[in-house]
Amino acid sequence: MKTLSAVPNASKSPSLLSNRFIQTIIFSNVLLQIGIWVRNFAILLYVAEKTNRDPYAISLISLAEFAPIFVFSFIGGTFADRWRPKRTMIWCDLLSAVSVFAVLLTIHFGSWHSVYFVTFISAILSQFSQPSGMRLFKQHVPEEQLQQGMALFQSLMAIFMVLGPMLGTFAYSNLGLEYSIAVMGVVFLLSALVLFRLPKDKVEPRAADTKGQFRKELSEGFRYVWQSPVLRMLGAAFIIAGLAVGVAQALSLFIVTERLGKPEDFLQYMLIVNGAAMLIGGGVIAAFSKRVPPQALLGFGMLVSALCTVVIGLSTSVSITLIAQFVNGLAFPSIQIGISTMILKWSHESIVGRVNGVLMPMFTGMMVISMSLAGTLKHAYPLVTIYGGAGVLFLLGALLMIPILKQRAPENLQAVPQQ
Repeated sequence: MKTLSAVPNASKSPSLLSNRFIQTIIFSNVLLQIGIWVRNFAILLYVAEKTNRDPYAISLISLAEFAPIFVFSFIGGTFADRWRPKRTMIWCDLLSAVSVFAVLLTIHFGSWHSVYFVTFISAILSQFSQPSGMRLFKQHVPEEQLQQGMALFQSLMAIFMVLGPMLGTFAYSNLGLEYSIAVMGVVFLLSALVLFRLPKDKVEPRAADTKGQFRKELSEGFRYVWQSPVLRMLGAAFIIAGLAVGVAQALSLFIVTERLGKPEDFLQYMLIVNGAAMLIGGGVIAAFSKRVPPQALLGFGMLVSALCTVVIGLSTSVSITLIAQFVNGLAFPSIQIGISTMILKWSHESIVGRVNGVLMPMFTGMMVISMSLAGTLKHAYPLVTIYGGAGVLFLLGALLMIPILKQRAPENLQAVPQQ
């Protein structure tokens, strides 16, 4: 299998979907998405039922999902650069399956609180698996198809944003908790088997003086991001976008009840509209992404999100709000695709895991912080003001892309920053 550096600058490249790596990763991700959505809704509905909808107990589910990102993202990214990526992904899926079946036994014998560990352990292992997948993307997808590949995966995520809640609710309603968790364990095993189709890992000898120097390798990731003007701007955009997304998501229910005067369950229709638009947007970007630089995609997505967020906050019309949700959904994939493509294009293969590990917690951390502050903001300010502030944050993120719009990814990336 040719690596990225070995791909010739031919005018015609093989179709993206004919790439064995892409085929394998898509199949694996479909299986994982089934397991994740079944898990999320089975645990959510079970905990809500078991605790009589106790907000604290339900919030622990999100804590179990997001906390590992802070603790293990840096670590996972560093080890992903050290270890063989194919082997790492297979082992992560196998260990996830083993942990699921172990937790299933404890639930069966009466310890229902262990349901939190299903999410917690899976979230930890994903911090090792996800950056390994990014490394493989860098190795096995031609550079001119990276953005198109990211668009394809964003479309897959959008499909499950629409179908996932229905799939998870159906599984729990018809199978119950234990069988739903068993389904998750089985699909993780199947995903591990599918990943054996991936091309063999490249065996790259490591210098003797770098073995065991975990702290040095971890710090190299931070220096690499800091010394790259593009990655530095991307980190700032991550922080701003995380703050805006967190507060908007946390207060979306109040948009439904206070601004639109609809019952709480109307929120599902807004999410379906948004998810369907994301699916369409991902497809459109996949078709035209070769012509647009990733930083332009990111700036465009944040600009549209700024406008739509302000409109959603101001609107008291159901139709206008749904249109804004739809337009926002169309543009949102450009944010995710732009971010992923920039990480891949401006990071050397040997350090892409650490760059991912440095940048991702910036977004998630700010999102969790803004979500935790959303309630306080809601008591102090009207929704129009809060959503206006979120729109301003998105606009700032878009403006950050202007200085780097004309930047091109270097052809010869450095493996580590210059000392």
